Amino acid sequence: MRAANIEEAVEGILPHMVIEPGTPQEVAATLKIAKIAGLKVIPRGGATKINWGNLLEVAETGASLILSTRRLHRVVEHAWGDMTATVEAGCTFQTLQQTLAEHGQRLALDPLWPDHATLGGILATNDCGALRIRFGSLRDLIIGITLALPDGTLAKSGGKVVKNVAGYDLPKLATGSLGTLGVITQAIFRLHPLPRESLTLSFSTSDNATMNALVLAIQDCNMVPTGLQIRAGSASPPEIDLRFEGTATGCEAQIDQTLHLASAARRIASPPDVWDAASKLWNTPGPSVICKFSLLPSDLGTFLDLIQETSESPHLPWQLVAQAVGAGYIRLEAPNIDVLAPALVPALDRWRKKLETRGGSIVILRCPLPFKSKLDVWGTAGDALPLMKSIKARFDPTRVLNPGRFVGGI
Repeated sequence: MRAANIEEAVEGILPHMVIEPGTPQEVAATLKIAKIAGLKVIPRGGATKINWGNLLEVAETGASLILSTRRLHRVVEHAWGDMTATVEAGCTFQTLQQTLAEHGQRLALDPLWPDHATLGGILATNDCGALRIRFGSLRDLIIGITLALPDGTLAKSGGKVVKNVAGYDLPKLATGSLGTLGVITQAIFRLHPLPRESLTLSFSTSDNATMNALVLAIQDCNMVPTGLQIRAGSASPPEIDLRFEGTATGCEAQIDQTLHLASAARRIASPPDVWDAASKLWNTPGPSVICKFSLLPSDLGTFLDLIQETSESPHLPWQLVAQAVGAGYIRLEAPNIDVLAPALVPALDRWRKKLETRGGSIVILRCPLPFKSKLDVWGTAGDALPLMKSIKARFDPTRVLNPGRFVGGI
């Protein structure tokens, strides 16, 4: 245990201390003591997404601490014959992939900042990328989990075999909960083989309708891409990236079929770092707001039309990266927050209304602190909010973990 330094402040809130337990049992014991002492706990892995979600309520509730998983960094077991891996929450994604690659396997996932992001943080934020179109989301890849709960309990669910279905589905519940239910200490994943070949095609389209038609045609055919990405911006036409993995013969056959489908588009050279496009939205310097959106794949073209319309006056430069399964990121830029806020608030309101009427959503993941303090980053919670509050009350009745951060102020 040590005092927190100024660099460890979470959106203006400086926790009183940082604790780095070395075992799951120590994590559970720390939470139990924090609950008894009335402390609020901020779980932290690689701190790459620690500012996602609403502002924490710890400033109003007294003392707080950061519970770091830095020392829980082991790949506990790689059962390569069963194609599963057991890993501690503080292990970075890159470290896990390097271990799995020794036996020609991988966790088929492409999160943001893989060299710094930890498996616990990736699970807590449900961070998925373009590989999702082929291998599913994190909820499809995780088969077991260990959670430390605020009462000091270590709760386990799932197991080491892919078809394990016994017990309550705690892995799926914890995924995407932003550390508001428990602290993930260990997880078990199903694995996939490393591909023999990986080939990427890129196309430029003249308008959003043509782009959307091509994306839907690719999804409706018998091809099996492992990536389908759309890049667009206020200064560039929509572009489509398509990735195939497998044998050379299989990839070439799917490329031929793609070229036939894409007769209305223009083939372009794929940038060397094309599949890092989402990360580049975050790494570009300058004041900005970054949102995550979800929608029906068929609505992407009309959503781009709406973005273009609302960002033209006043001028609001934007960039978008989307996966064709219906999720992606959009970045909006402005010279400063005084310029950004008046233009962004009505634009976000229109986007949310449009998406939510069609079952979609838009969530603000990064924005200047003065702007964030005036809004709910999640938008409309929907009919599920009473159920989510009930689950929070069952797991964390005294609101020890990340209070206020999740949907509806959970």
